[in-house]
Amino acid sequence: MPKISIITPAYNCEKYLEQSVDSVLSQTWQDWELLIIDDCSKDNTYALMQKLAKKDERIRILQNPQNSGAAATRNNGVRQAAGEWIAFIDSDDLWEPDKLEKQMALSAKNPEAAFVFTGSAFIDAQGNRIAHILHVPEKINRKKLLGQNVISCSSVLIRKDLMKEFPMPEEDGIHEDFATWLAILNKIPYAYGVDEPLLIYRRSATSKSGQKSKSAQMNWRTYIRAGIPFGTRVIAMMKYTVNGLEKYFMLWAKRKK
Repeated sequence: MPKISIITPAYNCEKYLEQSVDSVLSQTWQDWELLIIDDCSKDNTYALMQKLAKKDERIRILQNPQNSGAAATRNNGVRQAAGEWIAFIDSDDLWEPDKLEKQMALSAKNPEAAFVFTGSAFIDAQGNRIAHILHVPEKINRKKLLGQNVISCSSVLIRKDLMKEFPMPEEDGIHEDFATWLAILNKIPYAYGVDEPLLIYRRSATSKSGQKSKSAQMNWRTYIRAGIPFGTRVIAMMKYTVNGLEKYFMLWAKRKK
């Protein structure tokens, strides 16, 4: 059985999917399986998946019986996974070649590290680098995570038993991954970070991160979903706003240089 099961939800993603899969095939850590799950795409995504599956026997392709959304598709992948660990990579994101190896090294060094994430670099829809790096702490608890979700879904490596115990909420209007991290960190004390941009996150105008007002509203609803008290929600939203402004001014300053 593979050590790691990598799960990719796929919906109308023929433009970027092969690049994402190639970044998985390039991993220096080779003990994995890749589950690509088609969520009833209307383009040529599934045909491309069939082609990609011929590249490597570790690639498994599945189809949802009906369009279910990213959270339900990831949960389906977890149920089908054979590995001890779960990693997610969205169909338009990329990994640096040593991403999994460095995360597994951290977990081997620290047996308590059942939830490991990494920093991120960013590209635009055309693949051009954006002058911003998301740095992450050595470890983070639930309280710290409330103010800023620094855990990108495509960066995580999590023990499968945790993902089975805390599946992603399958509802609209929230950050389903953020809600899951908060639930997991209500059980374990810390998630552990590798402060290197091992994830290359593709940012577009339609991505949640690219729609700031909508993202803020979803954050608030995620706090409610996670059972965060009203006063704590207000403080967390204030921190979220301040962090967003700091990021904006950092990018502005870099462009002015």
